[in-house]
Amino acid sequence: MTFPEWTKPGVYGALVGAVAVSVLGFTWGGWTTSGGALEMADNLAAEQVTLAMVPVCLGLSEADAERVEILATLRESSGFQQRDAMMETGWATLPGTDTPSRDLADACLAELALDGS
Repeated sequence: MTFPEWTKPGVYGALVGAVAVSVLGFTWGGWTTSGGALEMADNLAAEQVTLAMVPVCLGLSEADAERVEILATLRESSGFQQRDAMMETGWATLPGTDTPSRDLADACLAELALDGS
C-alpha cells in the first residue's frame, strides 16, 4: 500500500500540534488533572469549614469564665506563641475532634482583634 507524500509530514504536524496544545492548555489554559482538581476542592472545603467555625470559636471565647485572663495572655504573646496559646485554650478545637486546628486558631485570632484595632 502506498501513502501520499504529504502523509508523513501531516502525521508529524498533528503529533507536534497535539503536544503543543496539551502543554499550552495545562500551563496557560487553566486545564488541570483530576488529582489537581480534587486537591483544590479539598483545600477550598477546608477553608470554608474553618470560616464557618469562627463564630463557634468566638462563642466559646465569650462563654469562657476565664476569658479576661486568657485574652490578656494572648495579647502578651506574639506570633507563633499567640497561636499556640490560642490552641491551648480549647477555643480552636473543632466539635467532634480532640486536637485544635491551627487554621481555626489563626482565623479566630484575626476576628478577636487583640491589637485593639
